Amino acid sequence: MKTSLQLLSILLVLICMGSCHSNKELTSSNSNQRKAIELVTNYGTIVFQLYNETPLHRDNFLKLTKEGKYDGLLFHRVINNFMIQSGDPDSKNAKPEDELGEGDLKYMVDAEINTKFFHKKGALGAARDDNPERASSAMQFYIVQGGVRTDSVIDGYQIRINNWLAQHFIKKDSTYLPLINEMNKAMEARDRDLYKKISDSITNIAKKNNIYTHYIIPESHREVYKTIGGTPHLDQNYTVFGEVIQGLDIVDSIANVKTGKGDRPVKDVRILSVKVLND
Repeated sequence: MKTSLQLLSILLVLICMGSCHSNKELTSSNSNQRKAIELVTNYGTIVFQLYNETPLHRDNFLKLTKEGKYDGLLFHRVINNFMIQSGDPDSKNAKPEDELGEGDLKYMVDAEINTKFFHKKGALGAARDDNPERASSAMQFYIVQGGVRTDSVIDGYQIRINNWLAQHFIKKDSTYLPLINEMNKAMEARDRDLYKKISDSITNIAKKNNIYTHYIIPESHREVYKTIGGTPHLDQNYTVFGEVIQGLDIVDSIANVKTGKGDRPVKDVRILSVKVLND
């Protein structure tokens, strides 16, 4: 009888240990799970995940979502075969003739550019201005639509990425400010030849002085761009902090709407509600 009780006690301890271990694994698994966001629009529902590897952007988006900051906003900038953009707080009560895209909160989010995240179709990215630190807008975001690209097109985008990287690091050095100003003037004047000449000069200076590391688009990323699509030229310049897991057809539908001045849809594309699905 005593032996039987001892065996029963040992069995109960083992069961408890196994159960406790399983609970720890479950807790760990839940803590590492990506947060899922449901974004409901008047064109349908889009669900996307937020990357844990970009915690500043993840936490900021979760905070704004819980505060209802995105509810009622418009997709104010839509470009077919490129992306759809939202998050301008001024768009909530905007009139049809209003120009949008400049609204934001009074802070930025530090860049979290990660080489393993890229602008494939469905990528969630943070919009930003031309600040030299590549810090993100507090509110504005975009969802990549893009199109399927060929190797030759991707090669061209790779050159463009490295030109931008060179400019990014040169802009941080006041020595080259006059050159940057000349390039900006050429861009404003839409003088493409002069812009290209100055841009190439900046790239050569950056290369000569080893100011930045030359970026090569990984083969795995190329394959996605060639089969699924995306916008490669944004890589390494904007923070990608999530991806669509449901509703890419809705992204396509929105990207195909008729647009007017400033790429704003003629008929409002509105976010009806945004919520966290697995909080």
